[in-house]
Amino acid sequence: MNIKTFAVEHWMNLYEQEAVYNIAETCVESFTVNELIGIDGTNPADFFNEVGKKKLTYGHIEGSPEFKSLVSGLYETVEAENVLVMNGAIGANFLVLYSLIEPGDHVIAVHPTYQQLYDVPASFGADVDLLPLRPENNFLPDLNELKSLINEKTKLIIINNPNNPSGAIIEREMLEEIVEIARSCDAYLLCDEVYRNLLQEDNLVVPSVADLYEKGISTSSMSKVFSLAGLRLGWIAGPSDVIAECIKHRDYTTISCGVLDDMLAVHALKNYDKVLGRSRKIIKDNLAILDEWVQNEPSISYVKPRAGTTSMLKYDYPVSSEEFCVDLFKTNGTFLTPGSCFDMEGYVRIGYACSTDVLKAGLEKFSEYLRTLKVNS
Repeated sequence: MNIKTFAVEHWMNLYEQEAVYNIAETCVESFTVNELIGIDGTNPADFFNEVGKKKLTYGHIEGSPEFKSLVSGLYETVEAENVLVMNGAIGANFLVLYSLIEPGDHVIAVHPTYQQLYDVPASFGADVDLLPLRPENNFLPDLNELKSLINEKTKLIIINNPNNPSGAIIEREMLEEIVEIARSCDAYLLCDEVYRNLLQEDNLVVPSVADLYEKGISTSSMSKVFSLAGLRLGWIAGPSDVIAECIKHRDYTTISCGVLDDMLAVHALKNYDKVLGRSRKIIKDNLAILDEWVQNEPSISYVKPRAGTTSMLKYDYPVSSEEFCVDLFKTNGTFLTPGSCFDMEGYVRIGYACSTDVLKAGLEKFSEYLRTLKVNS
């Protein structure tokens, strides 16, 4: 199977561990184990006394009943039997694509987005058309353009909501229009929803595609909203035929996920409102800091994100995005992601949901670097 290098993951693997100011990270500031356990007043010692009694078997193959039930509660119409645990959203996405896509199928995917969502189906022999998300349209899809891409072989439409890397959010009305387009050609609609509910507006409610469409498939994980990337747990929520097909294919790749990870995830899911409240405070406080910084940097501009944890910053210097990011990193340890990872030269992606202190320090160092460029230009 021929497949391109996964640009953003390759980039993160090269530099992330040595970063001094990591403002490329996409998760909301990670919990420590004790912070997670104590979020509802539970004594960590008591919790781990119970963990110590747990036998390390394979556990529940498809996810514990409690995990599946709690995840189903994040949706309006999804039942527990329509939830399948996987090793992160990346595992969930891969399993959906591995289970549904055959050579000759036609797939439409938004772009820019997580590279896996369009290069994996291409590697399976699908014909993939990219639906561009343009900054002049606030990184929202043009639905007439989407309609023009539909053909008799269209099997799957893929979106990412909220969008990584732009921070754009497709609201209910447009989601319902996308559902109707998918329904018109009897296509599945896969939405990577790992940033779901990380919204800047308190009164905004954005539904899942799994609740809007009989062929809607939602993937998500414990990594971004829950700040628990280290658990490596995600899930698929979708129609019964998709879950059955995924279970069949899953047997060849995954026996089960970790029982200890499941226990910690269940604790986080039981405290979803507290976890989400923490996450929303971080992204709101930090976006206000980022926005003020952008307004005061004449060589930087952006489409202000409405959701998620990331944004694309456009810079005004005649240098490739990779060269720009490498030089910045080598100069003072500030870590950003080059736009080339998303086929967007002239941009860098920032992750602004890290600790506020790291964001402030990273932006200060970024400004210092920009001033040296201005002097030398």
